[in-house]
Amino acid sequence: MNGNFTPAGVNWPLMSRRRYRQNCALALALDVVGERWTLLLVRELLTGPKRFRDLLANLPGIGTNLLAARLKDLEQAGLIRRGTLPPPAGSAVYELTDTGSALEPSVVALAGWGARYAGSPRKGYAYRANWVAVGMKFAFRPEAARGVQETYEYHIDGEVFHVLVEGGRCEVRQAPAPQPAFRLTSDANTLLQIANGAMPLQKAIDSGALLVEGSRQAFARSLKIFRLPVQL
Repeated sequence: MNGNFTPAGVNWPLMSRRRYRQNCALALALDVVGERWTLLLVRELLTGPKRFRDLLANLPGIGTNLLAARLKDLEQAGLIRRGTLPPPAGSAVYELTDTGSALEPSVVALAGWGARYAGSPRKGYAYRANWVAVGMKFAFRPEAARGVQETYEYHIDGEVFHVLVEGGRCEVRQAPAPQPAFRLTSDANTLLQIANGAMPLQKAIDSGALLVEGSRQAFARSLKIFRLPVQL
């Protein structure tokens, strides 16, 4: 390879930036996605198209100008594109291209690696319900989902997303599901406590901190599919 190598269908950002200038696949990847906030923007778009104001709300601390700059970088690099939601919404949104979507396994794996540092909720740290989605992708066990075709809906801190399990794969989207096997309602703090073992699942259910409506069998099945250290 030479210093001007560019993967097919990918454009280097036109904005001035420092590059590693190394003919190494990892260094070339970091030239595109190594800037601060970039992978977090990808995380947000993995669950579906988002409006500018949604991205701003889900990335506390980024600032309007920096968000606009990062979106411009990603658009020029061919990782995202602008789109429009279908009627009646009709809102302008940003969405991942095929090149951007190809980052999903790397983002999910990195999130799984970072889980060792998560622990209990940290005072002063932001938390958004849709961030649970990336964790669920990492926790997904294809072997446990074999033969399962179900949709699970989650209401966390007023935000809604659903998980479609089908063909040994899972897809997470930040929207309600048409016919979910069950609907789970809770808050992010409760889920974190359950995940790290600070609160037994049954205690959360008995106290009303976690509500499950629909098929209890499907809920129990989901705990195995997503490798959660709890059971009913």
